[in-house]
Amino acid sequence: MLSRVDGLKDLSLTTNGSLLKSKAGALKRAGLQRITVSLDSLDDEVFRAMNDADFPVERVLRGIDAAVEAGLAPVKVNMVVKKGVNDHTVVEMARHFRERSQTVRFIEYMDVGNTNGWRLDDVVTAAQIVGMIGAEMPLEPVGRDYRGEVARRYRYKDGSGEIGIIAPVTEPFCGACSRIRLTADGQIRTCLFSTVEHSLRDVVRSAASRSEIIDYIEGVVMKKEPRHYINDPSFVTPSRTMSFIGG
Repeated sequence: MLSRVDGLKDLSLTTNGSLLKSKAGALKRAGLQRITVSLDSLDDEVFRAMNDADFPVERVLRGIDAAVEAGLAPVKVNMVVKKGVNDHTVVEMARHFRERSQTVRFIEYMDVGNTNGWRLDDVVTAAQIVGMIGAEMPLEPVGRDYRGEVARRYRYKDGSGEIGIIAPVTEPFCGACSRIRLTADGQIRTCLFSTVEHSLRDVVRSAASRSEIIDYIEGVVMKKEPRHYINDPSFVTPSRTMSFIGG
């Protein structure tokens, strides 16, 4: 249904990949254009510890292969990097997907709710990640594709592909961010770190007209925060974790 929306330019999905092998073809036929897979390590023990996932890394890798075969391109892989947990596997991840011409986006560990016990000391910075990879496989920065792009891109100097770095903690991109999120239960969030939600569900269920709904959404967007406050002493952790509000 989404793929048939007039004017929709891009339709993508982020997944843990557990069912991707069996679903990739059907997703492509339904109109999905591209896919991102979350994978925080190629080491089973580390992967399970970080994700509380009762399935092996190999299942995720088979799902990625199925997505490529189905034409869900480009396939991107997201790795959240946490100090002392999986940072020792960063170079291995980069090398594995470089050999397969797939982009890994390394993401700074961030506070995404009240369950992950986030501390600034646990953050491996963007600069550190680039340094680790660049020491093994030299990198050079690439310009942004569009205003508001959240990932800083680096390509391997030998032309064998690129990586992305998402650095919401040390290099916030709030000034160019135009994203809002609609949760599964109908709430609009104007920032991943918002402490306020706006109920689009209640507006729709109130029998509002199309123009009233549009006015409501536009009004919410105009209230979007100028930046997040994750590094401020006054920062308040969002009440709902990312698994409830979308990445």
